[in-house]
Amino acid sequence: MQPFLLLLAFLLPPGTGTEEIIGGHEAKPHSRPYMAFVQFLDKKSKKRCGGILVRKDFVMTAAHCWGSSINVTLGAHNIKEQERTQQFIPVKRAIPHPAYNPENFSSDIMLLKGDSGGPLVCKNVVQGIFSYGKNNGTPPGVYIKVSHFLPWIKRTMKCL
Repeated sequence: MQPFLLLLAFLLPPGTGTEEIIGGHEAKPHSRPYMAFVQFLDKKSKKRCGGILVRKDFVMTAAHCWGSSINVTLGAHNIKEQERTQQFIPVKRAIPHPAYNPENFSSDIMLLKGDSGGPLVCKNVVQGIFSYGKNNGTPPGVYIKVSHFLPWIKRTMKCL
């Protein structure tokens, strides 16, 4: 029941008092791996929202969190600090509910789809970068083997 209430709090319209926690306590670091931090540009100012990972390639958030340059951060405990567990993912596609009404915030829900070029990670080591596949994101997908390009990666990074 508590995760459901937390999700509802994230989906409330802006200005409803969800910006602060009252009477709560800090969660144990990384005990909520499904929590997402959503950032986007709205009329040239940075905005932020909460979201929830509903599948490995989809985050659910409120439709009013739509804007340009949407990015999702996963694996963060404190968003103000850089942590090695953080994953910063540009959003490939934002899909607001077709009945979303920004005037009264009805159907204020949206799905964000993780990016193209996402990593394939095994045992905390990047093995591949997504190269191409079906336009709708369904398998199979083709990954470029990162280790094959290590000499180029090291040479390029050394020059910059």
